[in-house]
Amino acid sequence: MTVTLRKAFEHELAPLWAAIYTNLEWKKFDAPYFPFTTPTLAEFEQGLFARLLQGVDCKLIDVAGKPCGVVSFYWEYDATRWLETGIFIYDPSQWNAGIGRKALQLWISELFQSRKVGRIGLTTWSGNPRMVRCAEALGFSLEGCLRRCRYYNGIYYDSIRMGVLREEWFVQR
Repeated sequence: MTVTLRKAFEHELAPLWAAIYTNLEWKKFDAPYFPFTTPTLAEFEQGLFARLLQGVDCKLIDVAGKPCGVVSFYWEYDATRWLETGIFIYDPSQWNAGIGRKALQLWISELFQSRKVGRIGLTTWSGNPRMVRCAEALGFSLEGCLRRCRYYNGIYYDSIRMGVLREEWFVQR
């Protein structure tokens, strides 16, 4: 299985919108406690898709020529070079196959090579144990746990902050 990261192509607008927003199973694990509405095709084109075309702060996860997810980063606070990353695989048939781990490994390496940051963070929640295991497998350390601060479907969950330092990343590789 070949996993790569790439920019989107113009002709992928409608197919990507349909693939991401027709089946929202992935959203159950991607901060579902925050309000979410499915964007229109035009909103998607001007928002996430425009960013995917540029391929700077987010890229498609491609498996054997077919996109199945997205990696991204954002600045928590750019003046101090505090960068956070994220990932979602929107195609449930691709879950539990190691694709997220490989994609995140590629993305973290790319971010450390292209950005002057000493640490990359990843924030998730205890309702997404696969993400926690993935980050741990890649060498991320638990840096903080805000207990019972995410309320979803009548249950409290923890917010989990993880991170990896530049020197830790490259020693492991």
